[in-house]
Amino acid sequence: MGKGVHIQELPGVGTRYDVALGGGGRRVSIVVSRDGKRHLYVFEDAGDEPDAVVELTEEQARKVGAVLAGTYFTD
Repeated sequence: MGKGVHIQELPGVGTRYDVALGGGGRRVSIVVSRDGKRHLYVFEDAGDEPDAVVELTEEQARKVGAVLAGTYFTD
């Protein structure tokens, strides 16, 4: 998918996308579940335990994605 992005299939769960954010092991992992939910994991260092976890519905994930992509929209 591009430099700094790793994709892994999680059998029976969905797909995990790991996005490197620079030095020190900083990264974001997004798990897209087969049921449509998304889990966003934020890692501030190379450890295995996330510093933050957010569960999003498909609709919520689309809204956050639109904001991150710079798309303007209204309610």
